[in-house]
Amino acid sequence: MPLDNPFAAGPSSGSWDCNVKKTYKICTLPGDGIGPEIIAEGKKVLAAVGKRFGVEFICEDALIGGAAIDATRAAGENPTALPDATLDAARGADAVLLASVGGPKWDTTDPTAPRPEQGLLKIRKELGLYTNLRPVQIFAALAGASTLRPEVIDGVDMMIVRELTGGLYFGRRERFYDEPGASSDGKPGQRAYDTLEYREYEIERIARQAFDAARKRRGKVSSVDKANVLETSRMWREIVHRIHDEEYADVELEDVLVDNAAMQLINRPATFDVVVTENMFGDILSDEAAQITGSLGMLASASLGDGVALYEPSHGSAPDIAGQGIANPLAQILSVEMMLRYSFDMGDAADAVRAAVTAVLDAGLRTRDIADASTPPECVLGTAAMGDAVVARL
Repeated sequence: MPLDNPFAAGPSSGSWDCNVKKTYKICTLPGDGIGPEIIAEGKKVLAAVGKRFGVEFICEDALIGGAAIDATRAAGENPTALPDATLDAARGADAVLLASVGGPKWDTTDPTAPRPEQGLLKIRKELGLYTNLRPVQIFAALAGASTLRPEVIDGVDMMIVRELTGGLYFGRRERFYDEPGASSDGKPGQRAYDTLEYREYEIERIARQAFDAARKRRGKVSSVDKANVLETSRMWREIVHRIHDEEYADVELEDVLVDNAAMQLINRPATFDVVVTENMFGDILSDEAAQITGSLGMLASASLGDGVALYEPSHGSAPDIAGQGIANPLAQILSVEMMLRYSFDMGDAADAVRAAVTAVLDAGLRTRDIADASTPPECVLGTAAMGDAVVARL
């Protein structure tokens, strides 16, 4: 799949020939917590889109995260968060739609124990998904949900471009339990390290994605690093500037130290266009930027690379409300929108999904997480009812 398509600002201009019947295979990964509940609504929307636009979407569930650990252990296999069968299904699909992974049931400090997040990291790595896109935009109907003043968030429309397969999350790590002098009393104790590592080509390719994105948006890239401390960041900055000067001189480039970026996202979020950064910084800053909108439950993301793309909500598994039917499915549905736009080039269908979500919110309908004191009780919907409301407007 070409990587230049996802970065267009605003709705795609692509059209769809309803006279041509197409079939797409989607590997669906419900995962843990609220995952099965919200992915059901994503499938519901896909079915409605397929009916309207003459396309068949075949969704096949597979295991990932804690659910995979439990299932493989119960089968007497070596417990894993990403079974080989899941990876094979993902590779054989046209796109992957993920819900969520993780939960306290699988929390552990044992470095040898499988953890749900390992499944997510591994599938990104195995599919070569080195670019994560997280659009941060304000739905007008939810502007009041932000903790920032309306004049601060007015005009917020940024794309966070996060490098996804390098850095601390994939570097060498180790823990020592009998390190001489590591204990507070001078006796042997614990020592651990994680390695932050990047290669030149990893920075080059993510920089190009960010500059390409900016050319199709407002023409500005904010490159976030910690070059005053980290050698990897000094290399990052050097390479980003070289790519800019040689290939993208028409794009405005600014360097922002990560601690300053965290502050400026709250102070002046509307001034950011495209933000590009390494893996861990991107993980943290994208969640901070998401909160500007008032709810993580409203933001989708796309992970792209050289093969099958993966789409997922930006929120977690919310185990505290799992099984109660009250989770917000809109980020999952907006992940479907991104999948339609980027993997299937169905711009009109993607526009229809976004318009349906906007119409639902404009009508005053809310799930519990985005409702406020002014929301009438009859307008607070459960997970399935919110999915039905979106489908009704498609």
